[in-house]
Amino acid sequence: MHKNILLIGLNHRSAGVDVREKYALTNVADFEKSLLSACPVSEVMALSTCNRVEILVVADTAKSADVDLAEAVLSHWAGTCSGPLDPLRAHTYCHKGLEAVTHLFCVAASLDSMVMGEPQILGQLKTSYRKAVETGSARVIINRLLHKSFSVAKRVRTETAIASSAVSISYAAVELAKKIFGELSGKTALLVGAGEMAELAATHLLASGIKKLYICNRTFARAQELAKTMHGEAIFFEDMVERLRDVDIVISSTGSPTAIIRARDIREVLKKRRNRAMFFIDIAVPRDIDPDVNGLDNVYLYDIDDLKEVVEENMSTRQGEAVKARAIVDIETGAFATWLKSLALQPTITDLLGRAEEVASRELAKTIKRLGPVDDETRAALEVLVSSVSRKLLHEPICFLKRRTREEGTAERFIDMTRRIFNLDADPVNADAHLDRRSLGDGDEELDCECCRDADPESPE
Repeated sequence: MHKNILLIGLNHRSAGVDVREKYALTNVADFEKSLLSACPVSEVMALSTCNRVEILVVADTAKSADVDLAEAVLSHWAGTCSGPLDPLRAHTYCHKGLEAVTHLFCVAASLDSMVMGEPQILGQLKTSYRKAVETGSARVIINRLLHKSFSVAKRVRTETAIASSAVSISYAAVELAKKIFGELSGKTALLVGAGEMAELAATHLLASGIKKLYICNRTFARAQELAKTMHGEAIFFEDMVERLRDVDIVISSTGSPTAIIRARDIREVLKKRRNRAMFFIDIAVPRDIDPDVNGLDNVYLYDIDDLKEVVEENMSTRQGEAVKARAIVDIETGAFATWLKSLALQPTITDLLGRAEEVASRELAKTIKRLGPVDDETRAALEVLVSSVSRKLLHEPICFLKRRTREEGTAERFIDMTRRIFNLDADPVNADAHLDRRSLGDGDEELDCECCRDADPESPE
């Protein structure tokens, strides 16, 4: 392998929320660009969520041979977050080579999530990948690795029951509220933040019979949009503290770098509520709610780490399915390893010539079948003909790959494209992939692709 693949991260298992919020990446795009400049890496993609921060890098073996790549990435990460290096080093894990590939597949398939089987992490991974593509920090290896991770996640969802009765952090938050209050009918809730986590929480609250739902967001238009969908009421961010006196349950999930709900505010709110109990769930990283709030009477404050107990109750039924899912991950890791080795030029040339010979032999057999009995001399002449044609057609592409390798030292992006064009890795192809889709004005008509129809003598006219 001429590439070093390295994944460094911390998650809900390796670090508490206080560490995760300290080293969360608030501007992932800037971090990726700066890491490319500061470290001997050719590709980088960072994932930063409430439960994990992971940095995936790819480096040329020769260029990074004299560098402790993991230490260089950690130092840059700590510097970006203006935090000390030692605490970060103490709470991170590092996966190299195929171990990094396996870990990423497990993350995409939600086998490494606090809530096993929840679909949210896949969406977050796709968003991070899209941003890395936009910044130009994701190239051949990460492109292939992330697309493969998406297909692994799809296989796990369709071939196992790992996501049956799926739960999420938002679901766990509402379940915890039920344990505090019993039935939620007659209760009033406030969602602070209007992102995906808030939307999921709103769905579960409504399903639990909540009486009134308020939604607060710095962007009032977004709060109005979600409130309309969830039959709630949007409130201005500036009015949040005042409105808390009418609220029993608060679920906060903003991206604020500092606390937005402080203990002194809640102390005054409790007086106006005549000390009626309040329940706070802080599922943001960094935390939205001052931890000192938990010291007030008749207040129950839980952060994202406190949800683990609720989550674990939903995990036991999924362990058997997780074994099946890991088997899929292992198979796909092996397939990726094969592709990685193929990025060297000679294996691709061998595969390309082999594919050409396979197609030529198959088509020759069809032709001879249609011609009827032929003598050995004619058969030999036809074999030479098809072999010569296939090799001459591939001569220029092979010369191009060799030339680019000499000029650039590597031609991996062209090798990867060649393997995809000729499907040398036998990737699954959709049944309608060869349909010719043409827009005819009033509607789209699907026609058989002419090249595919003409290439097969046995296709109907």
